[in-house]
Formats: sequence, structure tokens, C-alpha cells
Amino acid sequence: MARDTLLDFFDERVRSGSTFIVYDDGYRAHAYSYAAIRDAARRCAARLDDAGVQPNDNVVLWGENRAEWIVAFWGCLLARAVVVPLDFRTSPDLVARVVEIVAASVVIVGNEIPSAPATPGAAHWRLDTLLSEPYGRPRDAPAARGTRDDLAEIIFTSGATADPKGVEITHANILANIVPVEREVRKYLKYGRPFFPLRFLNLLPLSHMFGQAMATFVPPMMQGVTVFMRGYNPNDIVRQISARRVSVLVCVPKILEVLRDHLIRVAPETAAMPAVKPHVALRWWRHRRVHRLLGYKFWAFVVGAAPLDPELEEFWSRLGFLVIQGYGLTETAPIVTLNHPFRARRGSVGTPIGGVELSIADDGEILVRGANVTRGYYNAPAETAEAFRDGWFHTGDVGSVDASGRLSVRGRKKEMIVTADGRNVFPEDVERVLTALPGVREAGVVGASIRGEEQVHAVVVLEPGTDPDTVVREANGRLEEHQRVRTCSVWPSQSLPRTEGLGKLRRRELKRWVDGAAPPNGARTVSLPSVDAVVAEFARGRRIVDTTTLDELGLSSLDRIELMMALERGLDRSVDEMAFAEARTIADVRALLAGDGAPPATAATAASPVSEPITFPTWSRRRPVSVVRRLALSMLLLPLTRVFAWIRVEGLDRLDAVSGPVVFAANHQSHLDAPVILAALPAARRYTLATAAALEWFSPHFHPDRFGWLARMTSGLSYGLAVLCFNVVPLPQREAGARDAMRYFGELVADGSSVLLFPEGLRTSTGEIAPFRPGIGMIASRLRVPVVPVHIEGIDRIWHQSWRMARPGRARVTFGAPLTLSGDDYRVNAQHVEDAVRALA
Repeated sequence: MARDTLLDFFDERVRSGSTFIVYDDGYRAHAYSYAAIRDAARRCAARLDDAGVQPNDNVVLWGENRAEWIVAFWGCLLARAVVVPLDFRTSPDLVARVVEIVAASVVIVGNEIPSAPATPGAAHWRLDTLLSEPYGRPRDAPAARGTRDDLAEIIFTSGATADPKGVEITHANILANIVPVEREVRKYLKYGRPFFPLRFLNLLPLSHMFGQAMATFVPPMMQGVTVFMRGYNPNDIVRQISARRVSVLVCVPKILEVLRDHLIRVAPETAAMPAVKPHVALRWWRHRRVHRLLGYKFWAFVVGAAPLDPELEEFWSRLGFLVIQGYGLTETAPIVTLNHPFRARRGSVGTPIGGVELSIADDGEILVRGANVTRGYYNAPAETAEAFRDGWFHTGDVGSVDASGRLSVRGRKKEMIVTADGRNVFPEDVERVLTALPGVREAGVVGASIRGEEQVHAVVVLEPGTDPDTVVREANGRLEEHQRVRTCSVWPSQSLPRTEGLGKLRRRELKRWVDGAAPPNGARTVSLPSVDAVVAEFARGRRIVDTTTLDELGLSSLDRIELMMALERGLDRSVDEMAFAEARTIADVRALLAGDGAPPATAATAASPVSEPITFPTWSRRRPVSVVRRLALSMLLLPLTRVFAWIRVEGLDRLDAVSGPVVFAANHQSHLDAPVILAALPAARRYTLATAAALEWFSPHFHPDRFGWLARMTSGLSYGLAVLCFNVVPLPQREAGARDAMRYFGELVADGSSVLLFPEGLRTSTGEIAPFRPGIGMIASRLRVPVVPVHIEGIDRIWHQSWRMARPGRARVTFGAPLTLSGDDYRVNAQHVEDAVRALA
């Protein structure tokens, strides 16, 4: 089908009822169909129009990857506005500059933005409202759709080697990338149908052209699914790939490196390098443990945005996975060359896509021309003239083309170091050798002037106790003569300066520092006082020393999760929950954040058992089990409950104000609390309710190695009956697994189930209500479901915790008005729920 603008692609491809976007925020997954995204985009266009946004006005889109980003993108195009996407990690100062440069009418701000800068003249909209709050009337594409040469986007480059520049991308530029890729995809659709839907886990920022193409344009070509997630923890990535039955992971090479290190720890046999690479079928069988871990549907990585180490590519190929890489730039919208999935060659970035011409200049620079190439930089005629000469776009990259037309890229022309004897050194080649050495966390290579000659200088981030002289000596033993490191500096913080989003090395800042400037503001410092500052927020004024234990701070398991998440946010690190659970002292926490994710063996940790991952009862959600539960409740358990508890129910009409799943938050009096509340609920709510219970009640079942056979058998039977009859979900109170429990709550809510919680954590002894723990605030805020306060009275006089048997009596259950909680102040949220429950007394 001939297409004049991207709106033709939107009309043709974004309209079915099948799933298009899945966004997992770490606690709950949200799925949206093509039709839902289409409808929301039309409403977004109407809202832009009502706000006075005119055709060719600029709209800044500053937010994280999520379904609403796609809605905003298509909404802007439907309104004929120009999208100016910025990564959510872009500094507020740069955002303010961009807003001023492009004279933006509207700034759409993501949830991960802590505070947006003041932008006079530009309205601020929240990204997450574009799907949750319908605005205006639905609108199709405007009658006057514009032309192929109209601007679609202005994308500001990462600024790894220079100040950011706004690249003008037209509808024609993007269509020139879409059409040849779509043509190739159609050739293989008939072979791929048994494996559909293809699911793409996209970890590239949507503000980057390649990430945008692999999320917005490629999946609709085959009615595929785009999956977004938060964070880059390898455990979470593996879980997403397996649980979501992902087919393709779209990422930067660094993610492949992180996953490789993770797999080698989990499956050490993957580190072995065979002398001869066997057939792919044998490779797959030999490493079937890895394929079982990632899921049998997963088969490929699509890698972009940075050079891929050939050894890293070889590692994944050896395991039986395809690694598909290409080459492109923002200025080429973005693809120039692409490896064919079934005809890839190691070290190559593929051949030019249809309509793209490639040439290599005399000095090795890669030159490109075609309909996909930008027309220039926004309001920057001098930079545009410099980039375009003789009809070719000068990429600034150095490479070569083999006899088969395959391109190989060596590095950036500006970053290339020319030695005194005229030989070229590409920093990436030296950095690969350095980072492969033990004790080297990161390395950046720049040219330094020594006695008037440019020489190779290495800037390294080292593990504690690593000798830089030894590192240089070992590296030089593996490098060619002209590549050898002449001088070396140790960077004064724990991370080299990198660009937002893609994490490209800022060599210009390294060079300035090597030449004598102060460490740049871009350097991210993770220091021990930062750990203390975060922990101090949870210590409530208490003095913190190395030997202070987390137990002394009185942290529950949910408090520990809150602390762990605060450390992740504040220090820009991913923390493994099981490793964090083993940390007992502040010194252990420091070591965990500074090291590889495992705390050192101390007296405190040695005395504590290692926590094992919790297995949640997914079998309880199966249809036959639900039928048995319904029969058991209606015919036996609830009639028996009503014999002892003469229940008066109030406030049931308040439940009519909310549809869908909710979290019921009740005060806690007795073992009978859950049965009494179930008996008080209407049938529509009763049989879709899951009840949270302290995991510690079933410790012999979850930790059989610590108990005798009788305790294990009794606990296992009790747990099985509790899950079968009351849909119990174990919630850890004092050990690891709380974050996994909340993820499981998210799955329940996504399936349409409600959750019953007792936020006090303890049963009453005299009828009083104890303070609610912040976990209720966290769960409600993260799951984004209403909280219904529930007040129960008299149940402790029917079966007191000190009694062996229940006695008949009167009980009252009162349901309050649903509450909507948000934000990260979970203690305040919990207090709101507690106040609402007390008010019902």
C-alpha cells in the first residue's frame, strides 16, 4: 500500500483488537490492544487541538517507556504537531533549553520525572493520564494530512562528543525505513504464523530512533506485541522473557554483557568455549538449560545504539541464539544497514536496506545518502552544511565494506587516535581489552599529548585493591604495539560520565579531565555517605554505624523492600532482593552496593540462613481449583462461620462506587477475620478474593530444612488447605520475598481478583487497632487499585487468639468509601487507610 504520511501506516496497522503494548511497572502488568492505543491517540489529538496546538507546533515528550508514550506520539502526529522526544533521564536544565529552542506548546512529562523545570508558555501534561483519563472527543486523522516532507520529529542527539543538536525527521524519512523492512518481513510471515504473536521486550529508550522503530513500527507489521519494563536487573529481564513468552529482546550491547555475566553465574558451563562451533541444533540441545530458563519461545537479540563486541556476539551465538545488529544514526531515521536474521556474519553490521546508498571516503569515513537521511539540523545551517557535502551525509564514523557489501564499523572519526607514526587507534578496541581484565569495572580511552605526540591514555574505574600499573601491564601484553596504553588515570568516582538513556561514554569530558580540568558534573558518584543518607531516612534519628543491623532499626520485610528501592533509585543501581535479604548490617549494605551484588561473609551473615525464592501458589488460580473453593466456601466453610459469627454488615452500597479489583484493608482481630469478611461480601466479590497471610505461619513448609518431619507435614497440609479454601497468598513479614509477593498481587489484580490485607500485621488482644504498616501504602500505590477500608468488631470475642475454640457471638463488618492512593510516601498512605478504618468504628 502506498503511503504519503505516517498516518497512513497508523490507519492500516493500528486498529485490531489484539494486544499491542504490555507495560510491567515491576508490580503489575498493564496490557493495551491496538484499538485501545488508537482510540487513546485520537483523544490525545483532540486534547491537543482543544489546547490550541496548531499544525507544525512542537510538543516535547519527556518520559519513560510505557504505553502512554506511544499514545502521545500518535496523538501528536494526528494533530499534525511535531514530536520532540527526550529521554526521561535528561537533565532538567537541558530540557528547559530544548523547550526554549523549539518554542514548545506543550511538555508531556513522565512519571519517572521527579520535578519538571519551569517552562513559561508551555503547558505541562502528565504522561500517565493519557490512558487513564479520557479527554475530549475521539478524532481521526485530520482531513488535511499534510505531506511526506512535513516534520514528524525533532530528535536531539545524545551529545556524547558534542553539544546536542536537533535532528529534523520528516514523515518521508521514517517511511523510507519502514517500507523496506516491511517488505522483508512479508516474505517470512507465512513461516512465522505458528510462532505468533511475536513479542518484543524493548529496553531501548523510545526517545532513541532505533528503540522507537522497534516498538512503534516493526511490531505492527506482524501484529506483534511490544513489552516494556522498568529497570535493567538481569533477574527481572530473565523473568520477563520467560513469563511473557518473549521472542526477541531489543537492547544495547551492555545488556547482553550483563545477561552473559548473569548466565555464567547461574549456568557455569556456558563459559566453556568449544574448539569447533557445532550445528545450531546441537548448540541448542547442549545449552537447553539456558533455553529452559529464558523460555523456549525466545530466539533472538536485536542490538543497536552502540558497537557490539564480536566476542559477546560469539558467546550468544554459541548458546544457539541469533544476534541481529545493524548500523544507523539519528540522522538516518535510523537504519542504514541491517543484518539479515538468517544470514548474519560476525563482526559485520549488515548490508544497506532498500533505498540507501553507502560509500567509504578516502579517509575511511562512512557516507550515506537516501530518502531516510535528514534534511538537516533544527535552526543550525552551519552544522547542516558541514554534515552534507557533495550530496552525501558524512556520518563521522570510520568503516569498511567487504566484497559482499557488508559494512564493518571501526569507531568514531573524531575519537580516533593518530599516533606519531601515523597509525590509527580506535578507543573501543583498547577498551574491550581493558574491561576484560579482572578488577576493571569500566574503561575509557582518549588521546593525550605526551611531548607533543598523541598517545593512548586510559581512564579506568577499578575494584578496591586493584593496581592500575598491573592493569596497564596486562593490557599491553594483549594489545598491538600501536594500541598500547602509555599513560593511565583512575577516575575519582565509581562510574564514568555517560549520556542519558543509551549510556554512551562522554569522551569529551574524559579528555577535559585528563587535560587538567575538574571532574565533570556528568560523573555519577556512588559514595558511602550516600548509603548512609538513604538509610538515615529509615532510622528515624538514630545513630548509624557499620555494625548497626537492619533488625535493630525495626524494619519489616516491606520496610526492607522500601529501603532497597530507595537505594536503587538514589544510587542508580539494581539490587538483588535475595542478596539484600542476607545483608544484616549497614556495612553489609555498603558492600552490596559497592560490589557485585553479594554481601561479604561476616559474623552476622554467617549466622543467618540463606533465603530461598518463594514459590507462589499459581495452581490456586486454575479453574478446577476455583470451582472446588467455591463449593467448599458456599456449602461448608461460610455456613459454619455464620453459626459462630452473627454478622451485621454495613456500607455494602459503598462497594457499588468502584468496579474491578480492589484492595480490602481491615483491622485484625482473629483467625476468623477472613471467613467473616468473605461471608459479609456479595458473591461477585467473595469468590474473586485472595487473602494475604503471614508467610511465617507456614515456615516449616517454606523452609523444610529447619524443621522436623512432623512440623513439615502439618505445615504443608495447613498451607495447602488455606490456599485451596481461602486463596491464601503468603506475604513475608521478616524475610526476603516481599517484592515478589507484590508482583504476584499484581498478577492477581490483572486477572480480576481483589486482595484482602491486614495492615497491622498482628492480631489484637484487647480490640484495639495497632498502627498500620507502610506496606499497604506501597501495595495500593504500586498496583494502582482503590483501597476499601474495612472495620471489623467483635470477632475477637468470638475466637480470641488465646482461645482453643470459638464461641458464638455478634460481629459487625463495615465497608468504607474506596480510597485512591498514589506517590512514594507509603507511611502517609498507610496513615490515610488507618484513619479511614478507625473512622468506621
